Order: sequence, then structure tokens, then C-alpha cells
Amino acid sequence: MNTRLPVTSPIRPRIRFNRRELGGAFGDMGTDFPLLVGMVAAASLDACGVLVLFGLMQIFTGWMYRMPMPVQPLKAVAVIVITQKIGGDILIGGGLAIGLVMLALALTGALDMLSRLVPKPVVRGLQLGLGLQLATLALTNYIKADGLTGYVLAAVIFIMILLLTGNHRVPAALVAVVIGIGYAVVFKPEVRSVMDSIAVRVPQVAVPSMENIGTGFLLLALPQIALSLGNSVLATKQVAEDFFPERKLGVRQIGLTYSAMNIVSAFFGGVPVCHGSSGMVGHLAFGARTGGSVIIYGLFYLVLGLFFSNGFETIVKVFPLPVLGVLLLFEAVALISLMKDTAAEPHDFPVAVLTGLLANGLPYGFLIALITCPVIYFWVRNNKLRLPG
Repeated sequence: MNTRLPVTSPIRPRIRFNRRELGGAFGDMGTDFPLLVGMVAAASLDACGVLVLFGLMQIFTGWMYRMPMPVQPLKAVAVIVITQKIGGDILIGGGLAIGLVMLALALTGALDMLSRLVPKPVVRGLQLGLGLQLATLALTNYIKADGLTGYVLAAVIFIMILLLTGNHRVPAALVAVVIGIGYAVVFKPEVRSVMDSIAVRVPQVAVPSMENIGTGFLLLALPQIALSLGNSVLATKQVAEDFFPERKLGVRQIGLTYSAMNIVSAFFGGVPVCHGSSGMVGHLAFGARTGGSVIIYGLFYLVLGLFFSNGFETIVKVFPLPVLGVLLLFEAVALISLMKDTAAEPHDFPVAVLTGLLANGLPYGFLIALITCPVIYFWVRNNKLRLPG
């Protein structure tokens, strides 16, 4: 998908709510929805607080940045919580710890220093690693989830998106979601019980304990920070620079909104969140050009949380994962395709590929790649070596 934008928009553009923004609004759903579902189930969280806070944070960033600056669940945190059954109190405490750490990094200038030390090919490699992870998740978990009918559904959605690529009158991602809802109505009769569970609910205020903040820091914040620095801060800044170079977005601002979201969410039952390069690329790939897409997406979760959180367990069971898998696959391809600008330089492409392979293939791969690959890059350039590739 060609999502590159001409450099013609004003510094503070008007937020739009049109078909392009509506189509782009659901471009990141394949990443977010399953992770939210997994954390709600594994940590026994109140779906109301999770959904409402997640929606409000989307609306906040769409309004503040006026570009498709998404909010995503923290991926390393989600994996740990889902696989190790971390309790909700520790998860919330860990989110507050992560927010405080990122606040310190932003205010002390550490993020600015990091952005100067990590070269663009390494950032592209981190995006490659994340893209490979998302594609693997889509192909091995989501698309095959409903058996034969799921494969047929995925094939229909895939072909439909290909045919609608570049068509700004018919939003491909929205059509995919509508088809998924229709599929659920036809093949999963329990969807009708969702209407019976409608009730107005609001998040409850809770203060994380110092014990849970400390435990959350050790179990969740430490594994997450490296991925956040690479993907949520550096890679997101790079995507914003690719598509909106006139905005001059800095890592300090990204770090401050990242920290603010997690500090606020922790007191209302929200899960830890971040910005993300894959999410921005997902919104852009399906047509978004302003913060309107993120606001629309946030309203979707806000409505779910306020009115349908009692029936969220049923919604999770009936919405077809193959639809999310295809959306996630297109997001992954768009993210990987950003690698193409490293092909012109003999040093850049091999380093980017090495970074991506390390990030994708090793435990704590993003941390290892973030530390080692800048050293390799500058050593190669300083010694004028030519890497194969």
C-alpha cells in the first residue's frame, strides 16, 4: 500500500471526520483488540475501566497530535500477563511504574540523547522485527482460529481489501469489520445475548499500592521499557517524520504523552498503553490522514465500555478472529515496507535486516538489538566496511 503523504498540510491541520478517516480508524484493530481481550481475561480486569480508558486515550492523542497517533496496549506487558497469569493489581501497578519511568526519561533528556545515538537503519530494523512478529501472529493464531469457515472468511476479506486499496469512497477496514459482524450474526447465535446485557457503567477509581507498583516494575516495566523505547518512541517518531515531516515531532513529546496516559490510566483500571509505529502505519494504510481516525476509533471503545462492558465476554467470543488477522497482516506488510528506504546505502540495509532478525528472533530481542546494532552500524561506517546485502 502506498501511504506516503505529500508535504503540503499545515503545521496544525484541521481534524477531519470523513470516509478516509473512518476507514483508517479500524486499521489497528487487529493488534489492539486481541491483546485487550487477553489481559481482561487473564488478569480478571473490569472490562469497563479497560475499554473506557483505552477509548479516552485514543481521543486524547487524536486531538492533541492531529495525526493518526494511536494508542496501543503494551505488547511485552500483554504477553507476560497473558502467559504468566499476572494479577490485575500488579498489572495496574506496573502500568503506573512504566509511566513514571518514561516521565523521568523524557524530563531528563535521556530520550533525546537516545534518538541521537540510534541511527535510522536500526529504527527501520526494529520496525521490521515488529512487522515480522505481527505477521506471524496473524498467520499462526488469528486467521486459522475458526477452522475452514474462518479461512474462507479471511480469503474474502483479503481479496476485498486488495480490491479496495486506494478507493477512498469505500473504507476497506470498515467493510472488513462490518463483514465480521455479519459473519458473527449468521454463524454465532449467542451474539443476540449482547443486546440483553446493555447497561450504563463508568470506571471506578482505585489507587495502586506501593507493593504492587514495585512488583509491577520488576515483572512488567523492566521487560517492556526496551520495546517501548524502540517502537513506541523512536520508531513512532520516524514514521511521523516519514509522513508528516513538517510537524517536527520530537521524542520528548511522545515520551510525555506516553507517561501521562499510563499514570492516568492506572487510577481508573486501565491497562498500560503506548504509542506505536505499527498502529500509525495501520491507520495510514487504510486511509487515515488526521487525528480524526484515532478519535473515531476511541469513540468505538468508549461506547463499548460505557454500554456493553457487561457483555464484553460474549462480544469477545463471537467476533471472528480471522477478520482481525487479515487487518493485522496488512498492517505488518505496511510496516515492513518502510524498509525500502535503506536499500540505497550499502551499509544501511544489512544493518536494518540484522536488527530486525535479532529483534524478532531472540528473547529480549528488542533490547539486544537496540544496544548492539547502533554499535555495529557506526563501526562499519567508521571503518568504511561493505556488508553483504
